[in-house]
Amino acid sequence: MDKLFEPFHIRGVEIKNRICMPPCVRYNLCGEDGCVSDENVEHYRALAKGGAGLIIQEATCVDPRGKLAHRQLGVWSDEQIPGLKRIADAIHQEGTPVFMQIHHAGVVGIEEAAMLCPSDFELVHRGMLKRGREMTTDEIREAQRAFVSAALRAAKAGYDGVELHGCHQYLVCQFYNNRVNRRTDAYGSNPSLFALETLEMVRQEVPKSFVVGIRLGAFEPTLADGISHAKELAAHGIDFINVSYGFYGEDEPSKPEAFPHKDVVFAAGEIKKDVDCAVFAVNGIKSADDARDILSRTGVDMACIGRGMLINPGWANDAGAGRDTGRCLDCAGCFWRSDSSACPGRELYRKTAATL
Repeated sequence: MDKLFEPFHIRGVEIKNRICMPPCVRYNLCGEDGCVSDENVEHYRALAKGGAGLIIQEATCVDPRGKLAHRQLGVWSDEQIPGLKRIADAIHQEGTPVFMQIHHAGVVGIEEAAMLCPSDFELVHRGMLKRGREMTTDEIREAQRAFVSAALRAAKAGYDGVELHGCHQYLVCQFYNNRVNRRTDAYGSNPSLFALETLEMVRQEVPKSFVVGIRLGAFEPTLADGISHAKELAAHGIDFINVSYGFYGEDEPSKPEAFPHKDVVFAAGEIKKDVDCAVFAVNGIKSADDARDILSRTGVDMACIGRGMLINPGWANDAGAGRDTGRCLDCAGCFWRSDSSACPGRELYRKTAATL
């Protein structure tokens, strides 16, 4: 059987193939209140119709003070649950499970008054100087409770699970990287503590069947650190680890010269060797053959096809039928992020598909 289309399960959630739509933020579809719009629902409905085995909803903010953008989906209020249920229902109607990525931006958030960080830290993020201040123990607990409340709201809205956002410079990632986290208490001596406590707190509150995973930085700051963090999470019962980049600029990505895919894909394979939970690989997977080779070469459980599915929501169906799936053109500035209708890769795919 084609490995790409082998079914498997995570904590009882049936997944029909090894193709995952990873969390990719759809900027400007919702309002500043974080509530779901009709456009959000139709975006996810199209992805579900496209045949992916699993969809992970884009970064959904647990606290309005931790937003990554002014217009970002939110799960910080019960008022947001009905809209989120519309997304979950639309995806489930196509027989596809959905997890929600729950997120807090920390020092790289947009609210200057809430530049929370494990320790005092400065960086330039998207051309802006960000200054983080060390969180108090009470603020750490408040952030953890926000993740727990978000997970409960996701369960009430009908999602099959959540993914803690632990990479891409955001709050959980800031704790994991000892070049950012310079605390002198237990949260500094054990950089995993924030995430492990949050995981356990979520587990105590959500249904037993509810999936809890994490998007984890592979190089935090080195691969050896990433593997160590993954092993700790696996020992504490994490259901899956979606491997990506950690705190950019304070990490050391690496791979063997002969490895044909991205360094973070190599890292996912190395992590898989040391854990017994599901592991996902992501980044630069453009074709069905790429995905098949990665599944075979690394032993990971899922291949995440982000840009490919943004260009062509039917990527999985096309891959299964042996059709052209389209491809990202790696534009210097991503048109899709600002206006998906202006994406050259999407337009090229549509023209190509129309001639077949």
